[in-house]
Amino acid sequence: MKILWINHRDPKHPNSGGSEIRIREIGKRLVQNGNSVKLVCERWPGSKNTESLDGIEIERVASKYSIHLKTPFLLNKDDYDFVIDDIAHAIPWESQFFTNKCVIAQVHHVHQEVLKFELNPILANMIAISEKTIKYYNNIIAVSESTKNALIHDLGVSKNKIKIITNGIDLAHYKPSAKACSPTILWVGRVKRYKRVDHVLSAFTLIAKQIPNAKLIIVGNGDYLENIKKIAENLHLSNVIFTGAVDEKKKVSLMASSWVIVSSSLTEGWGMTITESAACGTPAVAYDVAGLRDSIRNNETGLLASDGNNKALAQALLRVLQDEQLRVALSENALRWATEFSWDKVAKEFIDFLELTNNGR
Repeated sequence: MKILWINHRDPKHPNSGGSEIRIREIGKRLVQNGNSVKLVCERWPGSKNTESLDGIEIERVASKYSIHLKTPFLLNKDDYDFVIDDIAHAIPWESQFFTNKCVIAQVHHVHQEVLKFELNPILANMIAISEKTIKYYNNIIAVSESTKNALIHDLGVSKNKIKIITNGIDLAHYKPSAKACSPTILWVGRVKRYKRVDHVLSAFTLIAKQIPNAKLIIVGNGDYLENIKKIAENLHLSNVIFTGAVDEKKKVSLMASSWVIVSSSLTEGWGMTITESAACGTPAVAYDVAGLRDSIRNNETGLLASDGNNKALAQALLRVLQDEQLRVALSENALRWATEFSWDKVAKEFIDFLELTNNGR
């Protein structure tokens, strides 16, 4: 099979995240199985126009915004069997309107509520309307049950068009190691407003009163980072560490040594860092929202708190930090559950879906 994959970012992009990890892990396995994969994406400062990564041919063609104007002209330049529109940033590529080739949309999460949170009302409404055109794709991959439900209920997509293929984990890379001596809470991700890291800081003010030696480590960069640092400063929190972006080795080390990972997002497609931490033997505490309720089994691999309730988030974190028996049980369950999410399994499901879709045309 010859596959053209379209996404804003490539795995080497400075702001790459879970969707780019997924592209790389599935893409390289597609190549290993004798398929051809070309990833078309945006340019970034210092990037090469073309590059090969794990057998995936990368072509960086335009800027963040102009790439939507450029990609329609690339769809019919070669004899592709499939075009995969990776919709990681709300605005669909709409390739099905520009080619007769088999087009598959891959959706990580629905952005309707996030847009209202991040953008001014006019721009948010424009992009929200654009996102609703996802319903015109005939074949859609969703990464979680929550994403599937949002596609159906928020965007009007027919459930018969959707196939769930979850994310995976590199179990050789993410492994347990010794825990930190002091109670340590970890947050990892791009620091965006909708991630609500300020809720974690508010919860930590309550935790610090009961566990004075507790630490909160915030890993990642983003356009809301300086705001979060100011909030931490205003709350007079002394045991909060901002690391900025870290390399993979350091990230795994922090995930393995922390006592618990926390997520306070408004919504997620899955929660890749939750699964990565689970593979390191670290349980999670998060709000009970789309995506996070998929990546966490409540009271088994972690705890879910009432959405938006800082006190409930703090209480759940305190339970994990103070109850060693609970923490060990959650850790063992998380580690066991993570073994179910191998990229080999995910890639096989992906290939099977492509072949089934091709046969059904």
